[in-house]
Amino acid sequence: MTSPTIGHLRVDGATLHYEVRGEGPLLLLIPGGTGGAASFDGVADDLATGYTVVSYDPRGLSRSPLDDPEAEQRVAQHADDAFRLLELLSPDAPARVVGCSSGAIVALHLLATHPERVGRVVAHEPPVVEVLPDAAEHRTLLARVRDTFQREGLMPAAAVFAAGLRRPGAGPADADTAAADAPADAPVDAPKPAELPPELPPGLPPEAAARVERTMADMPYFLGRIVPSFMAYTPDVGRLEALSDRLVLAAGADSAGELPYRPAAFLAERFGTPLVHFPGGHTGLSTHPAGFGQRLREVLDA
Repeated sequence: MTSPTIGHLRVDGATLHYEVRGEGPLLLLIPGGTGGAASFDGVADDLATGYTVVSYDPRGLSRSPLDDPEAEQRVAQHADDAFRLLELLSPDAPARVVGCSSGAIVALHLLATHPERVGRVVAHEPPVVEVLPDAAEHRTLLARVRDTFQREGLMPAAAVFAAGLRRPGAGPADADTAAADAPADAPVDAPKPAELPPELPPGLPPEAAARVERTMADMPYFLGRIVPSFMAYTPDVGRLEALSDRLVLAAGADSAGELPYRPAAFLAERFGTPLVHFPGGHTGLSTHPAGFGQRLREVLDA
């Protein structure tokens, strides 16, 4: 891997850690879950051969501390953070933007509110469940996750969340991709939320160990504050439809029927645009980095 240039940006209520690689048009990568900038380590170097690639830790996660650790999290504020990065790093030209999972929700809001700053958005499985006909069922799921978190703690709540993401009728083996969503797009060597050990697995290289530690440390924040807020968010569907010529809705080839897959499929059908499939499932970025990166470059260069 190429060592990136590290920067820090003060935004309202937080300081963002961001990383820059390569040269060319700006490509902003917005991570999901607790993965942070490291989510894109498997694809960033390859993309940097044609783009100035910027990845970052969203506010409150890893190396992007909040001024107020108890501050409420909102999609609009996270999207404004992304906008501030574009203003700083690509002030004179629209950028390409890729978002995965909760980061894809941020990318959708960024496109809807600042279309002049965005040339193309790739949104991989944004869990905007409020657009679905059965949205009420998913509100019930979020309430169960919240109540379990308050009564029983993190790991039981993560198990409830993972179970609610898998496709109907899936057995435990089929739930692996859904279970990994709580640290969505986390490093492939990070344990899944329902399996997080009290100590780090032995033998991890120092850099991988640090990534796992960050993933584990960020889990309560993600499950307690990002998930309830982001999955209750309703995008401006009419606005996005009007901008659909620059929006690529994407999903994992292996995750059809799972909850995070369905909003992308629903919106693509409504907009009359293709649903672009990427290798792997919801966390294909981590489990199939080579294929995911190749597909991403094809989509960006199209």
